[in-house]
Amino acid sequence: MGYPTCSCGYFGLVADSISRNGIEALIGYGQLLVLLIGCMLFVALIINPLIVFWKIRSNPYPLVFTCLRESGIYAFFTRSSAANIPVNMNLCRKLELDPDTYSVSIPLGATVNMAGAAVTISVLALAAVHTIGISVDIWTALLLSILAAIGACGASGVAGGSLLLVPMACALFGISNDLAMQVVGVGFIIGVLQDSSETALNSSTDVLFTAAADIASRKKKEQLQEELQIQ
Repeated sequence: MGYPTCSCGYFGLVADSISRNGIEALIGYGQLLVLLIGCMLFVALIINPLIVFWKIRSNPYPLVFTCLRESGIYAFFTRSSAANIPVNMNLCRKLELDPDTYSVSIPLGATVNMAGAAVTISVLALAAVHTIGISVDIWTALLLSILAAIGACGASGVAGGSLLLVPMACALFGISNDLAMQVVGVGFIIGVLQDSSETALNSSTDVLFTAAADIASRKKKEQLQEELQIQ
C-alpha cells in the first residue's frame, strides 16, 4: 500500500487515512501525538533543567518557566522560530543578559536548535519500527538519537523539516522508502500540534541555554574577582 497522495491538505490526509483504515486510525494518531508531546515535555521540564542546573548550580525552574511562558507560548502559536526571534531578543533584554551573547545565539538558535526536531524524528522512526515488529536494543536507539540530533541541526529552520528527515532515520532499520513516506504522511496529519510543540521547545530552549551560559559566565567572573581580592 502506497502512502497517501491526497493534495487537499491535512483534511485530505485524514479523510484518506480513515477511508483506508477506518475510524480506529484516529486513536493511533492520538496515541502517537500524546507520545510526541510527552517526550517534548520531558525534555522541557526534566532534561533542560538538569543541563541548566549543571551549568548555573542553582534552582533552574524559575528560569525554565519564565522561558516557557514568555517564549514557548508565543512560539507555539506562531509555529516559527524565526518569527519568534524578536520575542526572544526582548526576553533576553528583560533578563539583563549580555547583548554580545544573545545577539548571536538567538538568531543562530532559530536555525540550528535541534531539541524538538530530534524528538520528532526519533519517536516517529521508533513508532514505525515498533509497528512492523523490529526489535531495537538500547544502543541502536542511542545511535538513532545521535543521528537524529545531528540531522535535525538546521531542519528546525524549515517548516516541517523534521518530517523530511524521518526516512533517513527509518533507513537505519532497513525500512523501505515507501513505508517511511507513510510515516511522513502520519506526521503531516498530526503536524499542527506536533510542529507547534516542537517550535515551542526549540524557541524557549534558545533563551534558556543563552541565559544559563550568561549566568554561569557572570558567576565565574565574580568568583575570580573574589579570589583576586582575597589574594
